[in-house]
Amino acid sequence: MTDQPHGADPDRPGTPDMLGKPTSASRTTLSHIMTLNDTNLLGTVHGGVIMKLVDDAAGAVAGRHSGGPAVTASMDEMVFLEPVRVGDLVHVQAQVNWTGRTSMEVGVRVLAERWNESTPPTHVGSAYLVFAAVDQDGKTRPVPPVIPETERDKRRCQEAQIRRTHRLSRRQAIMELRERRVAEGFAD
Repeated sequence: MTDQPHGADPDRPGTPDMLGKPTSASRTTLSHIMTLNDTNLLGTVHGGVIMKLVDDAAGAVAGRHSGGPAVTASMDEMVFLEPVRVGDLVHVQAQVNWTGRTSMEVGVRVLAERWNESTPPTHVGSAYLVFAAVDQDGKTRPVPPVIPETERDKRRCQEAQIRRTHRLSRRQAIMELRERRVAEGFAD
């Protein structure tokens, strides 16, 4: 696939001379063995530990894709499918699914396997995070578009656009509700 100028897509206005990057250019996997220090009161790995690994991997991908600092703007969804245990080798796989003008959605898949066994890893969680690329002053900056390389990448990009539409719609509905409540005399 060839690089495409950033402004080539009418739905993504931006810097016309910014070239796109393929999905594989920033895809990464972070692996970590879970220890007793990672456990919750039930003796399994604390969800917050997994969430930190998810944010770390997603942040690395966002920084790679955008070519500089990127900050977590939101975690759209975090789903825990199976518990993670002490001694599990956790693999956190992340890639950019979609890009806007200054933001990007990073999809994360969490797998776990026993550190000393050769069984296939189990899918234990998934997450979607939105990152904003920032400059040294903390102001947003443009990001290159992501160029999906496979049918799976294309599907993930389309799903990310649906999640973005829902985020924006939800935000608008909440703002309208708050404005109505203030107009009716209710304080926050």
